[in-house]
Amino acid sequence: MKLQASCAALAAALATFAAAGAASAQDAEVGFNVGIASDYVFRGVSQTDEDPAFQAGVDVSFGSGFYVGAWGSNVDFGDDTDAEFDVYGGYRTELGGFGVDVGVISYLYAGEPSGAEYNYVEYKAAISRAVGPVTAGAAVYYSDDFFGADDEATYIEGNLAFAPADKWTVSGAVGKQWLDVSDDYVTWNAGVAYALSDAYTLDVRYHDTDVDNVDIYDGRVVATLKAFF
Repeated sequence: MKLQASCAALAAALATFAAAGAASAQDAEVGFNVGIASDYVFRGVSQTDEDPAFQAGVDVSFGSGFYVGAWGSNVDFGDDTDAEFDVYGGYRTELGGFGVDVGVISYLYAGEPSGAEYNYVEYKAAISRAVGPVTAGAAVYYSDDFFGADDEATYIEGNLAFAPADKWTVSGAVGKQWLDVSDDYVTWNAGVAYALSDAYTLDVRYHDTDVDNVDIYDGRVVATLKAFF
């Protein structure tokens, strides 16, 4: 039932985005990415039981500002679940010098045990502002049927990025995850990205949370190599 609801909500949203972007389909840009990471960390929590992750995605951007995409990674939750597939769509624009991004994301998990109900849909709204080499932003994510045991969940994040020199970017973020069954927690990360070439980027980042004595929430340094084409 939860998978059907997730797919139905996402399908409706993507149908709207596709219809709105159809008129500018000739301006569509398609990009692919593949990556390898020493760990897959999502909001401060390891999704691979602290093991490496192999990831790939595709993004389609329309001249109208609408976009759709898909992304996947291996995961390890200590059960039969072995992969995550995200499908998403949204709209980006600029208002008064601020970048605005609203969208919907469906998180789907392959091999989840019966009754696990990991699949869920999340709604996103983000805003950012660039001033010279500095970009500041904030985002909120909301789900009324969240991963696993939780139903309503809200995540709010503030982020900052600084490009001190060509090819270098220093960035960080602080966020809080509110959950209606599990405990709320705070997470943060900071790191440096270096563009090895037009196609390859290396990111080294520290992630942590305020959760104690749970290994997958512990602080860790993650290295990620990504290729874009």
